[in-house]
Amino acid sequence: MFSFIKKSTKNTSNDRQTANDSAQMDTALDKVLLGYHIDNKSIAPMVTSLQRQGTSVTLDLRLPADANPEKIHRELSQQLHLHGIKEVNLNVSLPSKTSAATAPQGAASKKNTGAKNTQTLPKQLPKVTDATVLPTALPAAKQSLQLGQGDSNKATAINNPNTNNEPPIAKPAPTQASLQPHPRIRHIIVVASGKGGVGKSTTTVNIALALQKLGNKVGILDADIYGPSIPTMLGVAGVKPELENQQFVPIAAHGLAMLSIGNLLDGDNTPVAWRGPKATGALMQLFGHTNWPTLDYLVIDMPPGTGDIQLTLAQRIPVTGAIIVTTPQHIALMDAQKGIEMFNKTHIPVIGVVENMALHTCSNCGHSEAIFGAGGGDTIAQRYQVPLLGQLPLASAIRAQVDKGEPSVIANGGAGDDYAKFYLDIAKNIAANIAKFAKVRDDGRIF
Repeated sequence: MFSFIKKSTKNTSNDRQTANDSAQMDTALDKVLLGYHIDNKSIAPMVTSLQRQGTSVTLDLRLPADANPEKIHRELSQQLHLHGIKEVNLNVSLPSKTSAATAPQGAASKKNTGAKNTQTLPKQLPKVTDATVLPTALPAAKQSLQLGQGDSNKATAINNPNTNNEPPIAKPAPTQASLQPHPRIRHIIVVASGKGGVGKSTTTVNIALALQKLGNKVGILDADIYGPSIPTMLGVAGVKPELENQQFVPIAAHGLAMLSIGNLLDGDNTPVAWRGPKATGALMQLFGHTNWPTLDYLVIDMPPGTGDIQLTLAQRIPVTGAIIVTTPQHIALMDAQKGIEMFNKTHIPVIGVVENMALHTCSNCGHSEAIFGAGGGDTIAQRYQVPLLGQLPLASAIRAQVDKGEPSVIANGGAGDDYAKFYLDIAKNIAANIAKFAKVRDDGRIF
């Protein structure tokens, strides 16, 4: 997963300059990709594969039926040329309006048995020099077939996989309704927020422990790939998961089955500097390549915002429902609403809202004050017709407990501290409402 390359001490300045130039090129490619729009939609979600080698870039795109590939190729080339890319190769897939008999002239006559489940009829655009391409590739891009100028037959077969005069398969992106429940996990709950700094991860671990105290078997998955904090909060930072039959074995943490990308890193200061496709790939590997035990609840701690990881989860993980964590602050409520709207659009029900940092009570004088405002959680719950699962105080003891790996619910030898009751009440509200959101297996299996 990680590599460490020893560099010669002789050309250190040149190597550093080359690395800086490469990083600047990647950043520029990202900006061009995110800024280029087709019918007011960013082209970024249409990218299915990306690869850059020096000043040459190859990009696979899945475009709308009415798109003009030649125009897109030309405009992207012009923009990317400004950032040092000298060659652009685009492989474009368009939804077929007619049968494969209308494939471009020169298509291979033999059926390409290596292209399975082909959804569209790709069209390869010619190379453009003095042009450009797009950001870094998906993790699997290293395994993609590299074609030279002498491999024209192979290129034809790959670019025109549907040569049997059959219409291509039109398969839409998966939705929550099409996902089957996990065979060993009864409920998958995501804990999300529209922005960072609202205490989402602290709330996640305490809710998971509270659900466990109610007699449930609970697991926790840290999906915050860029800022994994769950290992520290559960006191298992630095513990590596074991491998069994090519699958991760979850780490036992206070009775929870947990896994985080943080447990796979070499240290607390190791950054995860990954682009979106690689981060989402890591999420699916943590979820799908882990031997989860039989669980009543798997609680997933989401990263803040509404980006790649949230969309990947909505399309590939069967979620029972989402819990939105917010503070009463107006700015936090604005972002929390975006999170609710995203879950509504991806057909993930919102189980309820948790208002964190609702009230602060001075430990010296006993005076209580709503530092971040009052009533925000109740307002957003009423607006979206979802329950307000609970309100949590702003207390330094809650922060201190997770910092030392013993969250409030299990503090004082498992008895819990003064704030454990708030999380237990939230867990009870979740348990009381979860049944109506449960996914039912409909494939005839009974196990």
